[in-house]
Amino acid sequence: MAKEIIDGQTMTRALTRITYEIIERNKGIDNLVLVGIKTRGVYVAHRIESRLKQLENLNVPVAELDITPFRDDKNDDVDTNKIEDIDIDINDKHVILTDDVLYTGRTIRAAMDAIMSMGRPKKISLAVLVDRGHRELPIRADFIGKNIPTSQKETIKVLMKEIDGEDRVEID
Repeated sequence: MAKEIIDGQTMTRALTRITYEIIERNKGIDNLVLVGIKTRGVYVAHRIESRLKQLENLNVPVAELDITPFRDDKNDDVDTNKIEDIDIDINDKHVILTDDVLYTGRTIRAAMDAIMSMGRPKKISLAVLVDRGHRELPIRADFIGKNIPTSQKETIKVLMKEIDGEDRVEID
């Protein structure tokens, strides 16, 4: 039975806190690009972008990233002709990758490989709504909405209004 651990209001607060941290640590948002990892990471990126616009009155570019060709659990050779480039110049930019849940770190590794195949950012940071632990790679988030210690048997499910009709996080 799934148990709600974050409701909609708490999710909004967490994303607002992440937004403020991004502004503070970057002394503004110049030269910043948000890259959301499909699927829910894209919605996280758009929400942070919207809040940045409200707070700083500036537009920050947002790109969507499909990391499927870079996953290490696929045996297929990556055909670089089929990789979708993000439509934003990332060279010498501060790229903030966004995702809903950080678990083993393998998705983030794949996302960094994808980003590096498209250009050379000045810096890459990571913002996640939930960090559940159990890393298999030495990757950590720079901006975290909530740390939720889990067992490996448990699952975290993030629901977002844009595709699920409501905001909340459940553990099962």
